[in-house]
Amino acid sequence: MKNLSGLFTGTTLAGSSHRFGHELTAAKPKSYVAGRNASALIHFGLAMRMVAVVLAFSTVLAAQLDPREIVRRSIATWDRGSKTGRNYSYTERDVGRHLDASGVLQSEEVDVSKTIFVNGDPFQDLVEHNGAPPTPSEARKQMEKLLKRQTETKAERAARLENEKADRAFVTEVVDAFNFRLVGEDVINGRPAYMLDVTPRPGYAPRNKRARMFSKVAGKLWVDKQDFGWPKADGRVIEPFFMGFLVARVQKGSQIEFTQTRVADGVWLPKHVGIKAHAKVLFIMSHDVDEVITFSDYQEAERAAMMSLVSRSRGPRAQ
Repeated sequence: MKNLSGLFTGTTLAGSSHRFGHELTAAKPKSYVAGRNASALIHFGLAMRMVAVVLAFSTVLAAQLDPREIVRRSIATWDRGSKTGRNYSYTERDVGRHLDASGVLQSEEVDVSKTIFVNGDPFQDLVEHNGAPPTPSEARKQMEKLLKRQTETKAERAARLENEKADRAFVTEVVDAFNFRLVGEDVINGRPAYMLDVTPRPGYAPRNKRARMFSKVAGKLWVDKQDFGWPKADGRVIEPFFMGFLVARVQKGSQIEFTQTRVADGVWLPKHVGIKAHAKVLFIMSHDVDEVITFSDYQEAERAAMMSLVSRSRGPRAQ
């Protein structure tokens, strides 16, 4: 604004000087010329103050952007990322720690997989289990999954894609399932973000079975101010809920944290998922889970360069 004012001021003064010299040659009184210049400066000052008021009012409107509209735009970004993300390869590392009721570690599983493309679709290929290559048995199971994917019919592929779409559809209900309150702003990875408090919306009737849990969780959501991605989200279970066919009951106090990374303009994909959950299995056995999933090495895959896996179908022989 200061530079803009200086520019306009310089232009005005230059024009006034020109008119000042011209009117002197026309034998105008100096008092008349001074009055004209003063009047021009006064009008210019009023105009600049009006500009300042408009800008200030616009800033207030931006700061008071409806939280639900912020989330609505973020859902559009999420949807774009879920579709575009199918063209990216990445490495996934899944660390699962199972604890007993006393919090003592019972077992730990570490799986590392990489994305390969089968008939143009991404497929997670297990490359490491607990620090070692897959055992012959694990490799055989992985190969069976791969062969099933390679030989699926058009109808089977359409059904699989429709199921994947349905699994993702529950996220679109977020806007209607929660109340949002803008509690401030934050900077994450050098990018400004809105910070929203998220609570269940009373009376909400879920349309997707996975969305049933929404009435049982609350938390905070960070939304990037530029392209409305989700750099961070924290959630906690405020009421127990069932997962599966009444098999596991997730207990109050379970937590999940979720971060995304910006891989391109307007494209955000998962970076880190942390889950600390306490569950009752079959109403009897306590089951505590501490799981961390990280995603890295995102690379956009060109359709023409997607690797053919025909030779892979002759992979490890059953032993």
